[in-house]
Amino acid sequence: MGLFKIIASEKWQEAVAQGCFKGAAIDLADGYIHLSTESQVEETARLHFAGQSGLLLVAFSDTQFGQDLKWEASRGAALFPHVHGTIDPGTALWAKPLPWNGHSHDFPPGWRQ
Repeated sequence: MGLFKIIASEKWQEAVAQGCFKGAAIDLADGYIHLSTESQVEETARLHFAGQSGLLLVAFSDTQFGQDLKWEASRGAALFPHVHGTIDPGTALWAKPLPWNGHSHDFPPGWRQ
């Protein structure tokens, strides 16, 4: 199953350069890295990133995180994937631009896995 992170491009580039993603500000505050499933990520973009440009959609495999991946209740009691630890950016399947079109984010062609 594919898991996704929406992140500011510059923040992801910093993580790539450092070889370690510790999380965005909200992740650091909450103590884990927020991810979304394929069925959750568009709503995540709408609720938490509306109007923001300069974003990337980064894809991961759910099998790569081992015991660091926890499924925890969040929005509407739905279970969301959270990584309790750091992420090696080199393990990302891909990172693609997630541009804002003035009304919503345009998800990249072929992003659904």
